[in-house]
Amino acid sequence: MTFNAQIGIIGGSGLYKMSALSDIQEINIDTPFGKTSDAFIYGKLSGTPVLFLARHGRSHHLLPSEVPYRANIYALKSLGVEYIISASAVGSLQEYARPLDIVLPDQFIDRTTSRTSTFFGEGIVAHVAFGEPICKSLLSVIASAAEGVDLGRNKVHKGGIYLCMEGPAFSTKAESLLYRSWGAKVIGMTNLTEAKLAREAEIAYATIALVTDYDCWHDDHESVTVDMIIQNLHKNALNAQQVIQNAVAKIAANPPKSEAHTALKTSILTDLSQISGVSRDRLKVILQKYL
Repeated sequence: MTFNAQIGIIGGSGLYKMSALSDIQEINIDTPFGKTSDAFIYGKLSGTPVLFLARHGRSHHLLPSEVPYRANIYALKSLGVEYIISASAVGSLQEYARPLDIVLPDQFIDRTTSRTSTFFGEGIVAHVAFGEPICKSLLSVIASAAEGVDLGRNKVHKGGIYLCMEGPAFSTKAESLLYRSWGAKVIGMTNLTEAKLAREAEIAYATIALVTDYDCWHDDHESVTVDMIIQNLHKNALNAQQVIQNAVAKIAANPPKSEAHTALKTSILTDLSQISGVSRDRLKVILQKYL
């Protein structure tokens, strides 16, 4: 059976499945970059085919630095995905972004130190534009979808900076205060790496950041703990799934145009007619329309 889906969903801490999925089948894929975080769950969400992947594995056995980001994005590309909706837990760096709020960031700051965040190298050079790291069209669709969800007292914040740290330890208070001074809105450990690779794979990417806590900067709140995060993740999971379901329906009805879909058109410096067969095979899913 051929599995193809235009929309991929990557679930982070606490979002290990989509309960509304029907006609579910599991897909295991090997890639030139190794195995994916877990099996993909292929199914239909309100009649639309989608692929779901638990970023850290369904048993949450992968540290943020251990997530096989390249394998995950490569596999999604090979299965026809053109849009990725990413959900992840984050800490808030600003008073107004409260625990259980949803933030839809549009910028990143990179504080990671030990990850490979490109498909290129080993004989092929490309430099993609990344000034606008989140697909604006996809972000607008998700923001519109979120308006249709009753969040009670909680809010959806469109825009803001996601600071991506290495982890797995949480921030020191000095770091947290520094990041606040930079104007960052939320802090997490995963999404920037995905966004860079998705851009290279010409997949539109946007993040639903689920606020679990105030980072340790906030004197009136206790420092972040795993127990606090888990409790708030469970509360946020239903809202996240409803937003995703609404967004999937909107994308299926009117697929947004994205600059990400042609990101490599002017980004590859290497003469592809001169690359080795090994390099060609390794990146054929990424480069197929340019070979």
